Amino acid sequence: MEDFIPFFQFINKFLTISPEEFEIFILPYLELRRFDAKEVVSAMGAVENYFNFLLVGLARTYYNKEGQEVVIQIATQGHIIHAQESFHSRQPSGYCVETIEPTTFASITYEKLETIYASSAKMQHLGRLVITYTMLLKEKMQLQALICSPRERFLHFMEKHPTLLQRVPQKQVASYLNMQPETFSRFKHLLREKKNDA
Repeated sequence: MEDFIPFFQFINKFLTISPEEFEIFILPYLELRRFDAKEVVSAMGAVENYFNFLLVGLARTYYNKEGQEVVIQIATQGHIIHAQESFHSRQPSGYCVETIEPTTFASITYEKLETIYASSAKMQHLGRLVITYTMLLKEKMQLQALICSPRERFLHFMEKHPTLLQRVPQKQVASYLNMQPETFSRFKHLLREKKNDA
């Protein structure tokens, strides 16, 4: 149970689950999975079989476009990361999930998640709430990419994740923010100048 306390706390944001309910309905189906840095968690072309909650570390989701990696998610501790469309559709994934640094997940397979849903109406309800949350979060990120200027996206990222630049390659952050690395460097330089003037 101790390893999975962050996941227990996470699901309690959506629906109150007692420690006893967690131990009966969810804990038996959880797997602790550890990966080294730059290790593929879920490959392009494979069917995603795991729902992953990030306990420790850092991971990303990306796809290839004209030979370039396009990063669509950078997940930190306390976030869900998996090839979402593939997981739910049971079709081959167009995305790759890869660690950025040594990472530990609390994971549940598709089959075991279905077993959890079938165990009670409360577990079904919890599943719907978590899936809705991940869908809305994804839509919010896509909307931000469409309506915000590159500068606004950069400032928002720096405000929300001030330490990630030390952990994530700059090229990957630039891709995630949908801008050229040169543009990202320019914004970073301007931010540094602004801090020095303050």
